[in-house]
Amino acid sequence: MTINCKGQLVDLSTPKVMGILNVTPDSFFDGGKHKETSDILKQVEKMLQEGATFIDIGGYSSRPNADDVSEGEELNRVIPIIELILKHFPKTLISIDTFRSQVAKQSVESGAALVNDISAGKLDDNMLSTVGKLGVPYIMMHMKGNPNTMQTLTQYDDLAKEVIAYFAERIAAAHKEKINDIIIDPGFGFSKTLEQNFELMHKLELLELIDKPILAGISRKSMIYKTLNTTPQFALNGTTALHMVSLQKGASILRVHDVQEVMECVTLFNQLNTY
Repeated sequence: MTINCKGQLVDLSTPKVMGILNVTPDSFFDGGKHKETSDILKQVEKMLQEGATFIDIGGYSSRPNADDVSEGEELNRVIPIIELILKHFPKTLISIDTFRSQVAKQSVESGAALVNDISAGKLDDNMLSTVGKLGVPYIMMHMKGNPNTMQTLTQYDDLAKEVIAYFAERIAAAHKEKINDIIIDPGFGFSKTLEQNFELMHKLELLELIDKPILAGISRKSMIYKTLNTTPQFALNGTTALHMVSLQKGASILRVHDVQEVMECVTLFNQLNTY
């Protein structure tokens, strides 16, 4: 199971790690942390040295009730960072975390190698056709509504069944636009209650029926820290525990804040799978 990232084939038959680089002032865990050029480069270098295959750059916070950001402001946040990283670390596989087609287009033209879209094309009618023309892998996430409304849209008759049906429809739409490499993200924390997040984790292997690589994004999220009655800052141990569960249930990519710790998790998982 490989994806083509600008001519570089990445084998997802063994799990890979995507390091998160938020360049927003209001992300739930690391908002505003990476402002200075030196801080950004230091963090990217650290994640790459620790074993990250991808660096995911986001300029629009998708946490509930986050401030809206104009397309121009989002571009001003992410394009210089993409160019900066590739100037210093030219082989970096950068994923652009956006639901806007113009941000995706300009990011890929600036050197990004993947598009990571929380809306699976539903918040911008031009996204799928744009990604198809760009010829890059596309990560599509399950969400209902948008970041401001998603937490009111948590009604499901059968959560896993509806998530699978959602991806079936979105993948068909993506294939029509000639998108070849598709990764699915079940959207932990998006349009789901705390209990539904755990139900989805419990049934995660059902998504393997879709026959696409699965990305799990659970790092320091509320499903962990609220269950443990703590804060995102103290949710690393719980995150690591659920990362192992994600791997055992079929996740191919883990999107994380803490690369070293999850690489240890992946190493142990791979060792278990040698028997």
